[in-house]
Amino acid sequence: MRFFQLSIFAALIAASAAAQQAADKPKPEDTEIWKPVPAVVTPGATTNTPPSDAILLFDGKNTDEWVKVKDHTPVTWLVHDDILTVNKDGGGNIETKRRFKNYQLHIEWRIPENITGSSQARGNSGVFLASTGPGDDGYELQVLDSYQNATYVNGMAGSLYKQAIPLANAARRPGEWQSYDVVWTAPTFNDDGSLKTPAYATVFWNGVLVEDHFELKGQTLYIGKPFYKKYDTAPIKLQAHGDKSEPISFRNIWVRELP
Repeated sequence: MRFFQLSIFAALIAASAAAQQAADKPKPEDTEIWKPVPAVVTPGATTNTPPSDAILLFDGKNTDEWVKVKDHTPVTWLVHDDILTVNKDGGGNIETKRRFKNYQLHIEWRIPENITGSSQARGNSGVFLASTGPGDDGYELQVLDSYQNATYVNGMAGSLYKQAIPLANAARRPGEWQSYDVVWTAPTFNDDGSLKTPAYATVFWNGVLVEDHFELKGQTLYIGKPFYKKYDTAPIKLQAHGDKSEPISFRNIWVRELP
């Protein structure tokens, strides 16, 4: 009888330990912030022509400046009417052939007018300001339909994913073109891989300042706390997200390298 009681006691301890381990395992919800919600700001009508020293990453003609992240083969996203649209039929994430450190970036994006879904499953994509490899999260500026679409605020459009809540919600309606203008200051590292200086990002969304020289805490992770991993230069990546909503489009993408 004593052996039976000890067996039950041991099983209870094991079950309790397993439950505690499951409870301690990081979850996406652990790093979601839902309040306070940024105030809505109606953006002005703007256009942006590349300056003389800009590198044109997409001028509407082809995808020669891009490759698939997975295997660096040619891009299969769709080019039509000066627009680049995510190919959800095996297109995958894409990144620039060129690598960058500090830069100014302009990119325009559009959520489909007939978008469906809600929260994160509504036009989800991302501009990764430094794509540090297929296995790394990198540093993501979120793209999402945030026009009357509630989600966690550190995951809405204009956020540096799971780190920086935008200072305002400057979203346009689905079907209208939107823009990001970004100043990216890359992190620097010591010889031993330790962090020397952190990354900073300033973001204008449709001409509205939403990130003001924000100091990142590391890569923008879906699950868990951010951390830095040494890199020097990196491509810029565009995401083909796995949600089932209609694919989004990009146009007029250019970058200026900074000292």
